[in-house]
Amino acid sequence: MAKSPESHEVQLGKLLTRLDWKLAIVETTAGGLISSRVVEVPGCSSYFERGVVAYSRSSKTDLPGVTDELIETYGSVSREVAEALAEGVRRTSGADFGLAETGLAGPVQGRSPKPIGSVAIALSVSSESRSEECIVEGNRQQIRRLIVDRALDFALTYLEEADSKLSDDF
Repeated sequence: MAKSPESHEVQLGKLLTRLDWKLAIVETTAGGLISSRVVEVPGCSSYFERGVVAYSRSSKTDLPGVTDELIETYGSVSREVAEALAEGVRRTSGADFGLAETGLAGPVQGRSPKPIGSVAIALSVSSESRSEECIVEGNRQQIRRLIVDRALDFALTYLEEADSKLSDDF
């Protein structure tokens, strides 16, 4: 699919509408910025179910499938935890599509062995989960904005594939 001059959030909304899917998001490092971008689009109430900011460890483990053991084993910033967050928010909300991010924005390193700018992004639909890990660079605000862009792009890529598969079936 050719890149559109429309923003990621507009494209995301069009694809979710075409697929008739509801979206639920859980954010850690972005702190609500992804959801904020999604709700900038008029009509988003037809596809946006909810956005959750799960910043503390205990707020992460409130979601089904995210356990202290999972975080201890893989770390908060990992594909495994991001996938569990995405699946947990999808299941608890009843949405079709769960999106999650977890990362380190700094400027303080903290206890994680991963460098500042590390991020894990995941999505969950009923049939599968996908995730990626990457490192983005910048100051705290830049890192958070880059995480938002990366998460929306990750979701958009999946939705374009899903839409293409659906179109091929007709």
